[in-house]
This record gives sequence, structure tokens and C-alpha cells, in this order.
Amino acid sequence: MSHPRPEAAAPPPPPSLELTQGWHCSHLYYRFDRGVIASLPPEKVKAGREELIAILNPEGQTATARLQTSFVSGNKADFGLMLMDASPLKIEGINQQLLASPLGTALLPTYSFISVTEISEYVPTVEQYAQRLKDEGETEASPAFAAKMKAYSDRLPIMNKQRLTPDFPQWPATCFYPMNKKRKVGENWFLLPYAERNKMMAEHAKSGMTFAGRVSQLITVGLGYEDWEWGVTLWARNPEFLKEIVYRMRFDEASARYAEFGPFYVSYIMTPAEMLDHCRIGK
Repeated sequence: MSHPRPEAAAPPPPPSLELTQGWHCSHLYYRFDRGVIASLPPEKVKAGREELIAILNPEGQTATARLQTSFVSGNKADFGLMLMDASPLKIEGINQQLLASPLGTALLPTYSFISVTEISEYVPTVEQYAQRLKDEGETEASPAFAAKMKAYSDRLPIMNKQRLTPDFPQWPATCFYPMNKKRKVGENWFLLPYAERNKMMAEHAKSGMTFAGRVSQLITVGLGYEDWEWGVTLWARNPEFLKEIVYRMRFDEASARYAEFGPFYVSYIMTPAEMLDHCRIGK
């Protein structure tokens, strides 16, 4: 008696450092060692400043697909970088260029967070969005239902592209922090049914949408790369909106009951030259 042969498994993908979709992302933070800078000849500081500006030029030959410099408020760091690219080696190349530059001996790395972009499992498909509208009382045959469906269908590819290969808003204030979902007894996010998690994340998303035009948010994934599971980057038209959105969203159950937060890094977007001027390096 013959038996059907099992279907052959799909061949593994070829080895590669590039993701099948999306980009690698690094948040890097540094402090200047003022004692080392004071010991350097002025001409070396000047040359080091010029090289650092060239390395961090977003339009430079070795620049990553996205490269943003900011001055960090407080004593956690002097400046921070957000770097994104298809190649993790290109991102790390910027870090190594900085450390090997004439000012490299005066640069003290203080923090880093390595992650990747993704489309979250909680982003509704067109079909799931339609069901959500019906659950909220919309009638499938109504003009309002059709209009909302068309708007979402048109918007979804744009939103997913922004999640995977985002453009950075040209807004002055930014904030980064890592976070986890709890695994405590009675508060284990990963033991909840998907429907329950999805409902809480939909509530969380609605809170964030009320800040449209004032705050832009990007969630990157540290699972498998970092000690924390996700990294949250916020950009705001005004620093006060950073406080307002974090305060508002912490009342959502997904945060209030299940979220754990790491250190917050608040900074202000500057060109590399402006950052060095602000830090009084070679000015």
C-alpha cells in the first residue's frame, strides 16, 4: 500500500545580514571626556570636530539610510544618534568611525539599544478593520462604512512603509526609552489570549492617535537583540507633548497593568555642527 509523500519543506533562505522586510536600528549615546579634550592640541580638536561632522553628515558617502543627531538633556549623555539601514554593519560602521576619529579617545559610549523595525501583529488588516467597524455598530452597506474602509485601505500601505522604513519627522524634540511587557504571576502579558491583547493595544493606539500632528511614534523590536523587548522613539513639535502623551497613554490598561519602562533619554534634534557648538567642542 502506497502512502502519500510528505510535502518537501521550503528551502531555507540564503544567509544574509539584511532583513526580509524592514531595517536595522541603533540608538547610540556618548559623552565627551572633557579632560581628554583639554589635553589635546587645539589643531587636533579642530580636525576632530571637522571629521566628526563629516561622519555624521546624513548625506555623506558612508551615511546610513537614516541618521539623526541630537543633544541630550541632562547628564546621561552629551549627544545621541539614531541610525537606520538595511545593513547592521553600515550602522556599526558609523560607531566605529567615531571611536577611531581624532576625538575618539574623548568619546565615552554611555548607552545603546539595538533593534529592528516590524509591522506589529496588532495592526489590523483590512478585513480585521472591517470587522472592528461592524463590532462598533457600523452597517456594512452604509456610505460611512464604505468611506472608512476606502480611507483605511488607502492608508494602510503608507503606514506599513513608515513602520518598516520610516522617515524621521523634522520636529525639534525627541525621546527614547526601552520597555517590556510583564511576565509576573497574574500579570503575564504573554499568557493572555490574542483577542484580549489586541483589544488593549487597540485602546492604546486610539490614545496615541489623539496626538496626531503633535507627536510621531516609532516602535522597534529588541527581542532577540537586547535586554529590553521594545524601543519607543517619540518626536514632538514641542517638548511638552512628550510629557502629555506618555502621561496619557500610561492610563491605558496595556501600560498601566502590563508595561515596564527603562531609562528615558530626552534630546533635541541638531545638526552635528550645532551639537558640537552646544557641547562647546572646538567652538
